[in-house]
Amino acid sequence: MATISAALVKELRERTGAGMMECKAALLEANGDIEAAIEAMRKSGQAKAAKRSGRTAAEGAIMIRVAEDGKAAAMVEINCETDFVAKDTNFLAFAESVAGAALAGHARDAAALATQTLQGEDMTVEAAREALIAKIGENIQVRRLVRFDNASGQIYSYRHGTRIGVLVELSGGDETLGRDLAMHIAASNPLCVTPEEVPPEILAKEREIFKAQALASGKPEAIVEKMVEGRIRKFFEEVTLVGQPFVKNPDQKVGDLLKQAGASVRRFARLEVGEGIEKRVENFAEEVMTQVRGG
Repeated sequence: MATISAALVKELRERTGAGMMECKAALLEANGDIEAAIEAMRKSGQAKAAKRSGRTAAEGAIMIRVAEDGKAAAMVEINCETDFVAKDTNFLAFAESVAGAALAGHARDAAALATQTLQGEDMTVEAAREALIAKIGENIQVRRLVRFDNASGQIYSYRHGTRIGVLVELSGGDETLGRDLAMHIAASNPLCVTPEEVPPEILAKEREIFKAQALASGKPEAIVEKMVEGRIRKFFEEVTLVGQPFVKNPDQKVGDLLKQAGASVRRFARLEVGEGIEKRVENFAEEVMTQVRGG
């Protein structure tokens, strides 16, 4: 059996990011061949990643990269299982690297992004994800990617902590307005920019609900229609960016703010960590009782 030096263990740690004991064990298994040890550790990491892939990952971080000319941007959601890991420097460094790769490449979704090579590293996003799972011990997922390319206006961004991210493309206006609008979108979560952009199926559903509510009040049909139209106008004010009261000045609607600045919002995107993921709720008291009862 080969003698494993401290220098060899240190080199393997630096190249893989794994723990000292894991590196030493891998080198012993590979009879001191560091390349063979790395290959074995990568295979082990893939196995661990597959085993953990079914566990709920609803924590994590939103990362954003905007090109220097403001004409392209990428925003990614990277998930993990716990808030503790979401603040871990290794996790955040991985998330930063993925965002950089997203901006540099041409992937349109998370699946395509997984095959891209990380900048300055000889591994793909997927390989780096598997290595991180092996190191941290939690399920890590690159869940969503939003790309803005070939902007005719300027792209601005805002990130609330690491949990909410916004991209907004603005024609006209300035950097202050762009950032204010991105901040507003983060806080108010509009569905779209204008009433014309509200999906027809959503509008039809809201009309149906409003009509049923109005009819239940016993009002005549003619009055019911007016009530429905009034509620639809109110609905547009609530869900469209231009109809919402501006968060920094609730007396002014965003649409009026844009008109005043001679500007318009061409598009926006908002991501929030874990939205749409059903989180598992742990009931530890029930778990203990089940064990006590032998269930």
